[in-house]
Amino acid sequence: MTVDPLAQHLVTRLAAADATLATAESLTGGLLGAMITTVPGASAVYRGGVVAYATELKVSLLGVPAEVVAEYGVISRECAAAMALSVRDRAGATYGLGLTGVAGPDLQEGRPAGTVFVGLATPAATEVVELALVGDRYAVRTGACRAALDLLLRRLGGHTSSTDPGRPGQEETHLG
Repeated sequence: MTVDPLAQHLVTRLAAADATLATAESLTGGLLGAMITTVPGASAVYRGGVVAYATELKVSLLGVPAEVVAEYGVISRECAAAMALSVRDRAGATYGLGLTGVAGPDLQEGRPAGTVFVGLATPAATEVVELALVGDRYAVRTGACRAALDLLLRRLGGHTSSTDPGRPGQEETHLG
């Protein structure tokens, strides 16, 4: 795996801010953590991650409240937010990213492939971006990771030229 420019930029920005990151991944299966740890020096800012692919692991490993899963499902804003907040707190990180969604090809919880929720827990708040990505499983998973990197970069003030925050299919919700 080659170094992703967004991941490189994020590691640099986190280091400059003396901040750390932890990740909670579902549909991406550890791809986000792999992208980050490919960057030389990532160990200074990346605390670690949890890959909770199965629903029950989101509850038992990440601490997503069973009530959230029962009421909203795991393909939801609420689950992405809970994943991000929990991994941030459990890892003792400044920021937490949580990714959940449907890589395809089949529907999950009635949602089509390409439905992705990216949660970001900062020291001040938790927010979620909903994406409608297109392509095969690899494209959806990669797009989800790049969107997560971009979301945190934008919050750190490191706007990127590779994405447009107002593009169709992306909606931000601020929680808490």
